[in-house]
Amino acid sequence: MKARKKDLLTIVKRLKNNEIKEIINERIKEFKKMRKKSSEEIFKELCFCILTANFNAEKSIKIQQKIGNGFLKLSESELVKKLKNLGHRYPKTRAKYIVSARRYKNSLKEIINSNKDEKKLREWLVKNIKGLGYKEASHFLRNVGFTDFAIIDFHVLDLLESFELIKKPKSLTKRKYLETEELLRKIAVKSNLSLAELDLYLWYMETGKILK
Repeated sequence: MKARKKDLLTIVKRLKNNEIKEIINERIKEFKKMRKKSSEEIFKELCFCILTANFNAEKSIKIQQKIGNGFLKLSESELVKKLKNLGHRYPKTRAKYIVSARRYKNSLKEIINSNKDEKKLREWLVKNIKGLGYKEASHFLRNVGFTDFAIIDFHVLDLLESFELIKKPKSLTKRKYLETEELLRKIAVKSNLSLAELDLYLWYMETGKILK
């Protein structure tokens, strides 16, 4: 297992020495800028992360761009129709979650910026925002400038399994999520990266793309 971790570290370090590094650095800057935007803009990013649960991230980005301010004001039935027409797999459930989350659309910026304990903030999101598990809450926090959370989806699990660093779990419980996150944290430290940066490198290794 140690040898396989060394192999993964070698690939990550090699990627840090080519043009991918600049693209990733720019993406991290964009995430930090998002945290300074209005509460409504931050809420729209939350909606994007709600859409990504058990669904394609690239398609979720396109849907987010198409709906835009509709996340703030469309009725639940209108949102269902939009999501369905745009090809989301779970239009009814995601529309319900987004409308439910609107109670925080004007206070979300204050909530994320006033909470000094990042882990407690993630717990708050999982508890209070329907549709967010640990992966989605971590994704949202990364996309608004937090850097010490891992976004553990099937791409990352497949990659770690291919390097024999884990045995892919049948279901990603809280305990398994946090265990895998700790493994990734150790890899990030050895790579001299934040977890946010490492995630983008791993996603690139697995998909050949750098999204958000």
